Amino acid sequence: MNSPRGADPVSAPPLQDGFDALDVCHRQTLIALGKLAALVTRLTDKGADDEARAMACEVVEHFSKTSRTHHEDEERHLFPTLASTGDAATVQAVLRLQQDHDWLEEDWMELSPHLDAVASGQNWYDLDVLRESAAVFTALSHDHMTLEETLIYPQVRARMGVTERAEMGREMAARRRRTRAP
Repeated sequence: MNSPRGADPVSAPPLQDGFDALDVCHRQTLIALGKLAALVTRLTDKGADDEARAMACEVVEHFSKTSRTHHEDEERHLFPTLASTGDAATVQAVLRLQQDHDWLEEDWMELSPHLDAVASGQNWYDLDVLRESAAVFTALSHDHMTLEETLIYPQVRARMGVTERAEMGREMAARRRRTRAP
């Protein structure tokens, strides 16, 4: 039997709920934050050796690309849905999360040059600045994700149907493909 679009339903990829991608990114962010903490410890104990450089590269890759795309996903698909609810507490939470995105970006701009230096084998990074900036960035990231996962994600999930969540997932995947294309 043919599917409505002519694709073989057995070989067609399953529709992905956009929240699956958001949840995966949060798990990846927790891993990257763990690597950031481990990197600071390694730099303190052993300096910028090959392993430290590799860790710095992974952290930079995640927060320079994956995390920024994730924030764009939330700004496009989640926040507008809740900002118009009329519920003062929800609107306030959305405004706080939007401000968090700005603060996280600002914190990253302070942290990333030091990580870039480590990743490229340069020795001009300031370990004290790196340590302090990493602590602030990590704390805000954890608070931010907790608010999203306990309040925002459940509320948007409840408001969106399966089809809307799948469309959100398709849009997010298409945007990622476009940014990876040469």
